[in-house]
Amino acid sequence: MAFFEGNNMTAGYGDGPDIISSCTLNADKGEIVAILGPNGAGKSTAMKSLLGLLNLKSGNVKIDGEDISKFSPQDRVRKGISFVPQTKNVFSELTVKENLEIGAFLRDENIENVIKEIFELFPVLFDKKNQVVGELSGGQRQQVALGRALMIKPSVLMLDEPTAGVSPIVMDELFDHIVKIKKTNVAIIMVEQNAKQALSISDRGYVLVTGKNKFEGSGKDLLNDPEVRRSFLGA
Repeated sequence: MAFFEGNNMTAGYGDGPDIISSCTLNADKGEIVAILGPNGAGKSTAMKSLLGLLNLKSGNVKIDGEDISKFSPQDRVRKGISFVPQTKNVFSELTVKENLEIGAFLRDENIENVIKEIFELFPVLFDKKNQVVGELSGGQRQQVALGRALMIKPSVLMLDEPTAGVSPIVMDELFDHIVKIKKTNVAIIMVEQNAKQALSISDRGYVLVTGKNKFEGSGKDLLNDPEVRRSFLGA
């Protein structure tokens, strides 16, 4: 049994067809799990289902053995699930420090120690803590988004296309930060288009096709699988 599980999830939108069907994804603490697949494969739908943004038709979502399938997104956050969307993931008109403070909306205790931990993890944010986020580079804004998501001290961190639209150098930097976060014993699930690079840092991965699990295995095994390479990795 994994720490965070989506088991045999089937879901769609309204009365439309199912987008994911009997889809299973899971992650343990201290593990990076990549969700890959072509456009329209159901990656975002699977993530929305895990977050409670979409109701399941069948299947369940569990954290630490507890069924949270009926929990609202807010209650899932209270259970320790944090999410960084692909877009609109920072408050551009606020400073770095103000963005982090907003991320701590569920914490009752003093947050200064948590902010200090975030600055240790992302040193550039300390240097720019009083700067308006809209003035930062794309990579720095993504670090703000990651830092804000970590302010609740989550046990699960979900990332939707964390490297979308950044240069290869910035992508490598962001992946380095994601590996650092993993070492704090957080379970990380990320949807990512840069499949080769994502698998290179992932402990495990899933490849979805038409809403179903097509391939799964360790990052290394998927990188070396001839069919996965031919179909999804451009090799």
